[in-house]
Amino acid sequence: MPVRVLLPNAFHKHTNGTKEIQSSAENLPALIAEIETTFPALGSHLRDEKGEVRRFINFYVNDEDIRFLGNEKYVFQDGDEVLVIPSIAGGCC
Repeated sequence: MPVRVLLPNAFHKHTNGTKEIQSSAENLPALIAEIETTFPALGSHLRDEKGEVRRFINFYVNDEDIRFLGNEKYVFQDGDEVLVIPSIAGGCC
């Protein structure tokens, strides 16, 4: 069951410029583990010290926030497209 995973420009320095990967992960925890295995430098940017997904990292499946699909319980379907999006915040001086 291939899943297409798109990695944002902000992560390209940790992925040697790789913009997308194909994954056979069944769910979000398996996908994150696969990403961490493939790109070890990216792991600490996805998970905190407790192993939880960082609050500012968002995953979208077919343009839908995975939190509304069941989060870690969501089972990826053949052909799903997963976007990994870090939140970016800024402020005024």
